[in-house]
Amino acid sequence: MRHVLVKRKWGLLALLLVTTLLISACGNQQTSKDSGAKGEAVELTISAAASLTDALQEIQKNYEAKTSGVKLNFNFGASGALQQQIEQGAPVDLFLSAASKNMNALVDKKLITQDQQKDLLANELVVITATEPSISVQEAKDLLNADIHKIAIGIPESVPAGKYAQEALTNAGVWDELQSKLVQAKDVRQVLQYVETGNADAGFVYKTDALSTDQVKMAYTVDPALYTPITYPVGIVQATTHAKETEELYNYLQSKEAIDVFTKYGFSVPNSK
Repeated sequence: MRHVLVKRKWGLLALLLVTTLLISACGNQQTSKDSGAKGEAVELTISAAASLTDALQEIQKNYEAKTSGVKLNFNFGASGALQQQIEQGAPVDLFLSAASKNMNALVDKKLITQDQQKDLLANELVVITATEPSISVQEAKDLLNADIHKIAIGIPESVPAGKYAQEALTNAGVWDELQSKLVQAKDVRQVLQYVETGNADAGFVYKTDALSTDQVKMAYTVDPALYTPITYPVGIVQATTHAKETEELYNYLQSKEAIDVFTKYGFSVPNSK
């Protein structure tokens, strides 16, 4: 009987020891998990006009290299589409638009506050053609020529570059006559692609897009008097859950270091800045 009691006693001790070890292991695992969570990088989501792609990708490398614990995720697209995503509650921290109207719409809906947005950059509208075959286009009326079959522009309702193109062609008096030639694209980068691949003979893009490839040539720069000045505002989305990090990025994009990158890609600083 005593032998059985001793055996049972040692069994209980063994069970207690195993339980203690399991609890300790779980505690260490939780501590490790908590420590890892504290060390995770803050991820910021930036919705930006497609024409900013190349410049912002370089800025991303520079910023992440000098700012530990912050990772930038970009959502590139047409400014109008990005505006709608923010209105529908998409988790966005910072918005860079290719037109003031999209930023103003978000300010009006109190999704971005007036004092947390400002004009950051300026751009120019140009007409591009493929490098081969060579087509002579020097002004809007040349787009009516028989050797121009398709002209790519962004959808005017959602793509600022398309809206600027519509405005310029209307003021030049050729918009109605060109309707049968127009091919609409989801954003300015798709316009560029259409001309590069020969799916369009000419296209309206920003100067910065034309400079990003050697597969197209700038036929002419559209007269700035024919369309509204192109400005790129940047703004902090009120719903951001990383206010401190977003404001730091917002300020960095206005710094000389960042502006130097933007100007390298063909952007300029607005006169009002």
